[in-house]
Amino acid sequence: MNPILPFAFLASAFALTGCGDLQSSDQANSAKAAPPLEVRGQASSLRVGDEALARAYDLRESNIIVEGEGIVAKVLRDDIDGSRHQRFILRLRSKQTLLVAHNIDLSKRVESLKAGDHVAFRGEYEWNAAGGVIHWTHPDPAGRHPAGWIKHGGRTY
Repeated sequence: MNPILPFAFLASAFALTGCGDLQSSDQANSAKAAPPLEVRGQASSLRVGDEALARAYDLRESNIIVEGEGIVAKVLRDDIDGSRHQRFILRLRSKQTLLVAHNIDLSKRVESLKAGDHVAFRGEYEWNAAGGVIHWTHPDPAGRHPAGWIKHGGRTY
């Protein structure tokens, strides 16, 4: 019997059953953990956690919807040029930092926010060399963009 034949049979069996997928378990898990978001008939993929944010940073990705959590490293002055934004630096468990720019013309200000506080978020990630920016942490009044949020101190903003 040809010694290659059993391996060829196994390879075709894996391909037929879907077991021959070359995705890593992380990719497979992130695909399961990333349900589509519906926005007026448009699906948008959600990426969750430190690994997804690290990957977005490494690949210099932007305009992606993400969820994560971290500790406030520093509260910055509000940006009052144009739409007003409450700004703070968030440090993830991975040590990556993000600038969070929370539109306070479209959502309420996160109350009593201070360094050391735990914050969870959903928003849009934009790459920058310092770790990235999270914005769109609020609903879109026009309904064309996936809604974001910030959770702090038992409240959702």
